[in-house]
Amino acid sequence: MEKTSFRDFKIKIDYEKDKEEAIQKAIDKCHAAGGGYVIIPKGIYISKPIKLKSNVCLKTKEGSVVIFKKVKEWYPLILTEYEGVKRIRTISPISAYEATNIGIIGSGVFDGDGFNWRPLKQFKVTEKFFKKCLEISNDTLISTKEGYIWYPTKSSYELAIAGDEPKPTLENIDKYQDNYDYFRPVNVSLVKCDKVLLKGTTFRNSPAWNIHPLFTNNLVIDSCYIYNESYAQNGDGIDIESCQKVLIKNNVISVGDDGICLKAGKNREARLTPIPTKNVVIEGNKVFNAHGGIVFGSEMSRGIKDVVAKNNTFIGTDIGLRFKTQIGRGGVVENIKIKNTYMVDIINEAIIMTCGYELFRMENESRDVVNNILEDDIPEFRNIVIEDLVCTNAKKAISLNGLEARPINNILFKNLTIKAKSSIEEKNVLNIKYENVKIDKE
Repeated sequence: MEKTSFRDFKIKIDYEKDKEEAIQKAIDKCHAAGGGYVIIPKGIYISKPIKLKSNVCLKTKEGSVVIFKKVKEWYPLILTEYEGVKRIRTISPISAYEATNIGIIGSGVFDGDGFNWRPLKQFKVTEKFFKKCLEISNDTLISTKEGYIWYPTKSSYELAIAGDEPKPTLENIDKYQDNYDYFRPVNVSLVKCDKVLLKGTTFRNSPAWNIHPLFTNNLVIDSCYIYNESYAQNGDGIDIESCQKVLIKNNVISVGDDGICLKAGKNREARLTPIPTKNVVIEGNKVFNAHGGIVFGSEMSRGIKDVVAKNNTFIGTDIGLRFKTQIGRGGVVENIKIKNTYMVDIINEAIIMTCGYELFRMENESRDVVNNILEDDIPEFRNIVIEDLVCTNAKKAISLNGLEARPINNILFKNLTIKAKSSIEEKNVLNIKYENVKIDKE
C-alpha cells in the first residue's frame, strides 16, 4: 500500500476574512503552491462544501468544529453514484475527485447538518422527539404500516410523495433543483482518488452515508470517530465501494445503519465496470449502534475478495457479521478471513449470510416474479473463514440462507463460542464445516 506524504508547507484558514469560503480558499492556495497542510485552528466554522485537491492535507486542531450548514444555494445537483448505481445527488459537504495524496487528520469535528436533510421514521424515536419534529413541519408526513415518515422540508417531501426517484439525466438536474434536499449527499465522497489518509478526526451527522470512497485505492481510515444518531436514515458509517488496498483500523463507530460496509456496485449496470473491492484489512475497530458491525453487500456485483478482518468488537449492533445480497446482483464474495471477533448484546444474528436480502424485481415485473434471470445475475458467497469469535448474547447464533441455483459454499467456522436464544439455521448450502463451535442456548 502506498502511503500519503505531505511537504512541510502550512497555511491557516482566515475565517474572519473569507467566512464560509475560508477552508476552500486555503485548500486552493495550498494546492497552487505545490501542496502541504491547511491548518484549521480551534473554533466553530460554518462552511460551504469543500473539495480536497492533490497533495493537500487538512490538519484539524483540538476544539475545531466545521459545520456544513444546509443552504440551497450551496448544494447544486450533480450526477454521481449512490447505492451502487448512477443517481442524482447534491454535491457532498466534503468531496474529492481524481485527487492524489490527500488527507484529513487531527482531532477536529466535521458535521454534515444531517438532521436537516434526513427523513425520520416515527418508530425509531420517542413520541416526545417526534412531536418536536412536527413543530418544525407538520404537513410533510407520509403514512406507512410502521407509522409516519417525517420530512424536514416541503421540497424533499414533494418528491418523496411522488414515488419514483427521477432518472439521472442532465435535464432532471435542472428540473429538480428546487427539490435539492431530497437528493441527500454522503458526508465524505472520495471518487477515483489515490493515497488517502483519514486519521483521528470525527465525522458526524451525515445527510446519508458518512464516508464513501468509490474507485479509490491506497486508502487508510485510522482512529476516526464516526457518529450518527441511531435513527439516522441511511446513516451508514464507512462504505467502501470498488476500492483496493484499504486499511480500516482503530475506529469507533456508532451510526444509524451499517457500521463498516464493503460494497461493489449493483446489478448488471455495475458489472459493466469490473472493478472489485479487494485487498482490504479491517482491524481493531469498535462498533456500537449499527445494523451490522462488518457488512458485505448488498451491493456487491463487481465482487468483493481478499479481505482480512481481525480484532474487532461489536457492542449492541443489530447483527454482528452480516453478508447480504439478492438475485440480480451477480458477483462473488470470496476469500474472506475473519478472526478474533468479540460481540456483546447482539440484537439479532451473530452471523448471517443471506442471498434473499430483498425480493428481486426485474424491470416492469411484479415483486414476486423472478423470470428472465441470467447466469450472471446470480450472486455467490464462497471460501470464507470465521474463527476465534466470542458472542455473549444474541437472538440467533448463525443463519445461512443461500440460493438453490448457487448455494453458499465452502465456509469454515472454527473456535466459536456463542450464547444465543437459537442455534444454527441452514438453507441451500454446501461444504459448511464447524470445528470447535460451542453454542449455549438460553
